[in-house]
Amino acid sequence: MMKKRLIIGLMGLMSLMSLSAKAQNGFNLPYSQYGLGVSELPFNMPVASRMGGVVYTRQGNNIINPFNPASYGSIEKESFVFDMGFNIQLSRLTSGDQRAKDADGNIGYLAIGMPITDWWKLSAGLMPYSSVDYFTVVPSAKGSNMKTEFSGDGGANEVFAGMAFNLLDKKSDKLQVGFNVGYLTGKIVKLMSYVTTDTSTYNINSRKAQELKLGNVLLDFGAQYRHALGERYTLGVGIDYKPYMNMKVKENAMIYTYHATTEALLDTIFPARGEDPAQRGRLEQAHTVGVGVNLERNGLWQVAADMTFGGWQGLRHTEPEGFDIFGRSPLRGGRYSSYALGFEKMVNMNAQNYIGRLGVSVGAHMEQGLMYMTTASGERRVDQWGVGAGITLPMRKGRSLLTISVGYSSMGDKDIMRRESVTFGIAVSSCERWFVKRKYN
Repeated sequence: MMKKRLIIGLMGLMSLMSLSAKAQNGFNLPYSQYGLGVSELPFNMPVASRMGGVVYTRQGNNIINPFNPASYGSIEKESFVFDMGFNIQLSRLTSGDQRAKDADGNIGYLAIGMPITDWWKLSAGLMPYSSVDYFTVVPSAKGSNMKTEFSGDGGANEVFAGMAFNLLDKKSDKLQVGFNVGYLTGKIVKLMSYVTTDTSTYNINSRKAQELKLGNVLLDFGAQYRHALGERYTLGVGIDYKPYMNMKVKENAMIYTYHATTEALLDTIFPARGEDPAQRGRLEQAHTVGVGVNLERNGLWQVAADMTFGGWQGLRHTEPEGFDIFGRSPLRGGRYSSYALGFEKMVNMNAQNYIGRLGVSVGAHMEQGLMYMTTASGERRVDQWGVGAGITLPMRKGRSLLTISVGYSSMGDKDIMRRESVTFGIAVSSCERWFVKRKYN
């Protein structure tokens, strides 16, 4: 039985990895030109967005919560959980008096979970980590026939595998601990082109190109503790910790010229002849601590709150010395914190009618210090806030769930750039008993 479970788990993980190249779609994100791009985890995923981003105490026998690996310990014996989510995002960009709209849709995440033993559980999956997609044109100055184009494409995906262990499982107290090992993969290409508007044979274009290839291991540790307060209420505490990590990444940089009517390379300006265009940059993950607490009226409702603190948000990218061909970045990584509060009327399979079985949730979050940008008026801190709501529909048979969520978020301000987004999400959590040997046919 153990061997069979491991084989099924590995097959599922291979299927998830094969989809990694398709897990993202493009969208015009001006903020994504900095670092590894824009990362909206966990607030764009249905498991989190429907409660405003609350994740550290979330657990269940029919959901996968990768934001606290200890939650895998709630997967029941003889169960197999498959979780999949999709997102559709509508956004509006505002900068001064200028406005633009765009839309995008992609796979939000894929994950599986299963028990190895009664106390040892396994999960694996794939989720987009960040996105880079932007295109901006600076028109020719008066008296000049040269315009400047800025563009970027790509992003990062995280393939993860995690385990959880039930260290204490009593009626009044439960303790679960776990860890995730993630593999960050992807490619990011950024271009800065000087394009002539004169088609004369004597005019040539120039381009600066930078390529970043990711292949790095990430670590994440978590714990969840639940204590019964009498017969009706349960108090839960969740902790997630990401350790500091200093990682190397492969980079290529080149400056070259090409003719206005063709992309054929004419001359290489950087690097100098005989020098290697490939170097190694650096990625840093800050010490990050997340703490959550929830109060549950057993099986009926819960209220929960999360707090996250880190040296900076996401992964900080530092280019190799002498490789900053685009000039000094206006972005600086600084102190980051986020707060989330949510309420959920839980799915109740014992209700007398289907309406009573439905789950309903609402929540809000605030992120402070997504990035710090140097502007003409001084350094500005870019923050984000948002609200979310969702409804969970239990399947008529089994313990599978269908969740529909909607969230609104506002990032930055109109003086530098404000991005307002409405994200619609749908998630399917299939929980079936795969390892039960039937007594009767």
